[in-house]
Amino acid sequence: MSSADLVAALTTRTTRIGGNDGGWPGLTLYRYIEPTAPAWEEIQSLSLGIVAQGSKAVIVEDERYVYDPFHYLVLSSNLHFQAEVLQADAEQPFLSFVLEIDPTLVRKVSTDMLGRRAGSFGAATEEQGETASCVVSPLDPELMAAVLRFLHSLDSDADRRVLAPMCVEEMVYRVLRREQFSRMLHIAARQTAHTPISAALAFARAHYAEPLTVSDLARQVALSPSAFSASFREMTGRTPYQFLKEYRLDRARELLLDRGMTVAEVSRHVGYASVSHFIKEFRNRFGVTPRAYVDAYLVEAELRRRQSDLE
Repeated sequence: MSSADLVAALTTRTTRIGGNDGGWPGLTLYRYIEPTAPAWEEIQSLSLGIVAQGSKAVIVEDERYVYDPFHYLVLSSNLHFQAEVLQADAEQPFLSFVLEIDPTLVRKVSTDMLGRRAGSFGAATEEQGETASCVVSPLDPELMAAVLRFLHSLDSDADRRVLAPMCVEEMVYRVLRREQFSRMLHIAARQTAHTPISAALAFARAHYAEPLTVSDLARQVALSPSAFSASFREMTGRTPYQFLKEYRLDRARELLLDRGMTVAEVSRHVGYASVSHFIKEFRNRFGVTPRAYVDAYLVEAELRRRQSDLE
């Protein structure tokens, strides 16, 4: 089984440009016929990304990761990141899929692989401080074969019920067999160990424009403010206040670029009562004022368009 087989499998399953329902919980298939500008995306669960044709870049915490038909991507949970399709055209469209993976399945497979040692291995991994939110690895033939079996198992109800879960488990096993064992196990351990924080993150993202306090968030997950703050910082590397501020400013950047809202409108939309305070914090985070940021983006987009026309 080869990348050509994966291209064929995804071609028949992607009937429209953009995201397509994969017919399995957490599975999204993608098709694009031209490169895309960087866009903000968000995932809630540990995810595996595989490209059949073309290439894609993901930017997480200022680090850029590129994956293609020869590499796969593992993303941590609760991530807010930028993504762009780098290579795509009408004759050879960009084809890929992203599959959300239950972190408890990762722990189960790792336990089956190592027996009693899995628990101690997971603890050791966390002690080492392995905190990468995104990793890229070579896509080997064994994982490719498991991916194709999984996609084909979705073609019938019986296969979907019986074979698809086994295929997903094999995919996790193949990833763990490679050098990503410690990284993927750590990501899964963080996600399962901090589900209250995941719930708090989801609440914060849904209510970010409101005047939230640490006590408000802690109350949502039945923790004391001090215990909540400590767990939150352990999982995210930020205080709750820092996370809310960064999330609001990131959302503001998206609104400025995607919706063409005025600076004052965006300021109010993301929960800032003072426009001048919003502009100051935006400049502190991104190095320029909101208006200068938009102007620079438009210039870059025009240069990219002209370069595309020349090619």
